[in-house]
Amino acid sequence: MNAIPVTGYSVAQRVLHWLMALLIFFNLIFSDGMEHWNRLARRGETITPDDIASANIHAYVGIAILILCLIRLFLRFTQGAPLPPESEPPLLKLAAKVTHATLYLLFFAMPLTGIAKYYFGIGPLGGLHGGILKMLLWVLIGLHVAGALVHQFYWKTNVLARMTKGA
Repeated sequence: MNAIPVTGYSVAQRVLHWLMALLIFFNLIFSDGMEHWNRLARRGETITPDDIASANIHAYVGIAILILCLIRLFLRFTQGAPLPPESEPPLLKLAAKVTHATLYLLFFAMPLTGIAKYYFGIGPLGGLHGGILKMLLWVLIGLHVAGALVHQFYWKTNVLARMTKGA
């Protein structure tokens, strides 16, 4: 960790944040190919090469998210991260810390449970992946966005600018 206080995120950190956001939204919104493959596999029906290709897109994007998260954590530990604004109430600082930590856990848990189901046939982990973990990810994304908007428009801090302009 840097000894000098960090006031914003580096270009690499910001690019990784937004690239991961795009990939995560892609996989959350366009999961039909994987869901179709899963239905066919569960029913013992014929799976075509097109079905596999569709499912593979979802799987490869999930693996990319996992790899990008590892790089992102490495950068966070080597380059640091800005402290929360002083004006943020302590309870909300704690909520932000818990939300971010849980998001990072999900960035690992989602791809790993998906890999367990798709590549190794561990059904219960697939159910966990497409069920509670997916729902929890949507909720945390909502809280994350709401927190950024509250900082921007209510507290008028630079939290959003730190992840967009690096300021």
